[in-house]
Amino acid sequence: MSRFEYLKLADAVAAEIASGALKAGDRLPPQRHFAYDRNIAVSTASRVYTELLRRGLVVGEVGRGTFVSGEARRGIAAPTEPRGARIDLEFNYPLLPHQATMIAKSLEGLERPEVLEGALRPATSFGTRAARTISSEFLARKNWAPNPDQIVFTANGRQCIAAALAAVVPPGGRCGVEALTYPFVKGIAARLGITLVPLAMDEHGVRPDAVQKAHREAHLSAIYVQPTIQNPLSITMPAERRAELLRVIEKLGLVVIEDGVYGFLDDEVPLAALAPDSCILLDSLSKKVAPGLALGFIVPPPRLRESIMAAVRSGGWTASGYAFAAGQRLMADGTAAELSRLKRIDAGRRQQIAAKHLANFEIQTNPKSYHLWLTLPPHWRSQTLVAAAARRDIALTPSTTFAATPGHAPNAVRLALAAPPMEQLDLGLRTLAGMLSATEEDFDSTE
Repeated sequence: MSRFEYLKLADAVAAEIASGALKAGDRLPPQRHFAYDRNIAVSTASRVYTELLRRGLVVGEVGRGTFVSGEARRGIAAPTEPRGARIDLEFNYPLLPHQATMIAKSLEGLERPEVLEGALRPATSFGTRAARTISSEFLARKNWAPNPDQIVFTANGRQCIAAALAAVVPPGGRCGVEALTYPFVKGIAARLGITLVPLAMDEHGVRPDAVQKAHREAHLSAIYVQPTIQNPLSITMPAERRAELLRVIEKLGLVVIEDGVYGFLDDEVPLAALAPDSCILLDSLSKKVAPGLALGFIVPPPRLRESIMAAVRSGGWTASGYAFAAGQRLMADGTAAELSRLKRIDAGRRQQIAAKHLANFEIQTNPKSYHLWLTLPPHWRSQTLVAAAARRDIALTPSTTFAATPGHAPNAVRLALAAPPMEQLDLGLRTLAGMLSATEEDFDSTE
């Protein structure tokens, strides 16, 4: 058989999916059965399935098999833009009912010509001394605060990730990530030519032995982790795991890219406070304030600051002068801190609603978190549940979105609790609990 024959077979399966002969949620036969039916070697069948995974046409669920995803696009899978679902449990931007009024009050006077003139001038990656000082005070935790002279700014948190990866991982290099990770890091790494290596996790987060194993098998340049309220699992690393992980990091000479975007919901100090020479801390205003008023913060070790600044400049990731001016006001007058405090209370209330409706199901979460991880009953598959929920105007995120390696996703979904008003959240979770209690067949019979 030609070495490209597997591509023809993959195209044939893709055509069946496009025609509707194979529908979203349909299970493909085991690879050995596929090989027997097509009179091909099992190794060729494996290449066909790998190609279908690469195209995003199928998804693998651990212990369950390979299923049609219903996605026709090729390339790196990533979350879509918000779809206008009536009950959005997919996107996780907390918006409080009165926060626009609070923000407007903080920004009063910014529209005056003499003030606006300064805000509309070009900005730099290192901002002003005043902006760095205010940002340092805002990012402080317990007995730790970043050195103002270390802070580098971007326009948002995703640009922070891109700049940090570009600065410390060369094209063609490898970066370790949590096996279930923030989805956008996958697309960013692909565009930078960086290979992501999944790191095994347990109930405390990334396992230090997994970092050692990955580095031993092929050199890592860095690892990207979320040690506080991890997305999507809501894990906060305990002190013992943090210390153990940092011992391994320092022994191997690696850099930790620490995403602290959800850190404001907890009181844990960042890893950067414990190992300032090894950690690059990333944060932003998007969750604390609003996605439309984003300002990204990078706190690198002094030895990496120039590389980070160069990456921000070359990537075109410098924040605008207006973002600096708005962010500086919101932090200086306490509005950003007050919004953060109120959102901590809000997250706790939403978790209580989730606990009430999902008490009979297997969930992993943190009472301080804005999201939770729901392992599905055996009679539901994640892709099928997402499709079924969409028909009820409820948007969910399947586990495949977070899997660092295609085909290695558990049978689960993430529920983002931040966006819906409380009444909608209550209705959405109550509806979802009813769906989970029924079988797929029972649910289909009610359509």
